[in-house]
Amino acid sequence: MSANRPDRLRITHDAKVLLQARGLRAFADGLVSVVLPLYLLARGFSPLRIGALVTATLLGSAAVSLGVGFWAYRVDRTALLRTVALAMAATGVLFFACSGFWPLLIVATVGTLNPSSGDVSVFLPTEQALLPSTVEDRHRTSLFARYAFVGFGLAALGALAAVAATPLQRWLGPSEVVVLRAAFGLYAVIGLVVWSTYRRLTPGLGNTETAMVVPLGPSRPIVMRLALLFSLDAFGGGFVVQAILVLWLRQRHELSTTTTGLLFFWAGLASAASALSAPWLARRIGLIRTMVFTHLPANAFLVVAAFMPSATGAVIFLLARAVLSQMDVPARTSYVMAVVTPAERPAAASATNVPRSLAAAATPFAAGWLLSTTSFGWPLVIAGILKAAYDLILLQMFRDLRPPEEQQTHRGRPS
Repeated sequence: MSANRPDRLRITHDAKVLLQARGLRAFADGLVSVVLPLYLLARGFSPLRIGALVTATLLGSAAVSLGVGFWAYRVDRTALLRTVALAMAATGVLFFACSGFWPLLIVATVGTLNPSSGDVSVFLPTEQALLPSTVEDRHRTSLFARYAFVGFGLAALGALAAVAATPLQRWLGPSEVVVLRAAFGLYAVIGLVVWSTYRRLTPGLGNTETAMVVPLGPSRPIVMRLALLFSLDAFGGGFVVQAILVLWLRQRHELSTTTTGLLFFWAGLASAASALSAPWLARRIGLIRTMVFTHLPANAFLVVAAFMPSATGAVIFLLARAVLSQMDVPARTSYVMAVVTPAERPAAASATNVPRSLAAAATPFAAGWLLSTTSFGWPLVIAGILKAAYDLILLQMFRDLRPPEEQQTHRGRPS
């Protein structure tokens, strides 16, 4: 009993601060990912233009994340996080103030807005590079599971907060546009709270004594192969970012703001709960198999949802997908941080996360175009097929490359 105590994950001060900041940002992202397409529809924007704005947010996040990742080894990452938090506050203010398509397109490109239920912002690779320095290797996957749990759980609450738009409109009397627009003001306020939270981080956290001449050294070939594979997954995922799913559900099944918000609330809770199972499963079958064997059935559920003739059927399969689709997130992050050296972590985090927004950046526009021609769920079908292909290739290429904690194996099982 007492002998097991040292093996239990203990959350350090800095890890706790990073988890708190992640939760705050996730709440804001969950709120905005539901509100954004509904707000743009209320303003009369076409599905094609909505797709273009979603693409712009992903392109901008990818470009900034890539630049930060390959320069972050030269700067204090805690100061970098505070700077980006201020950019988050500015993004909310500008989205609240602007109303035309082209101003919104510019803000979407240079700002921190996230149209996805997952994190695609510049915050993500920076936090991921810092978290491993707060725990020992054997606790790394468990910490990333907590990180994913907090992210998905608070994003679910953010989606639930979007449900408040309908009663607010009924009680206060303003138009739907005014109520939905207020969400961006709240996003700005949360950005300031995130900035204040980051101020509690230990200065110099995550800095290594090893001087890096280049951001990626001996692990470069591994990281590049992973980045290419993750780009395939992201390319497929771009067809079904949460903002696009909201748009499809409104067009295909005429789901209200309240119903849509509730759906993504429960989907987020399911994803959060499943993330906590990832360390348990990874200890038994390994990180790579955890990623693949949970992702494949989730992709099948996504394809089936597209063919459901009723809203009830589509919702059931989207919720079934949510139970499994994000279990790979802590496993994937832990795996990347494990197979590179500590000094390479900022660049590795960016190089493998950027595809989640860069490779996906063109596909929301394509999804918007598809939904402007038909309400059938072609984006869901295409996404499911592409993401399943990624799973199979990943298993084939990396099943024998194990992280340190899996090096001692017995008959293929981590010891």
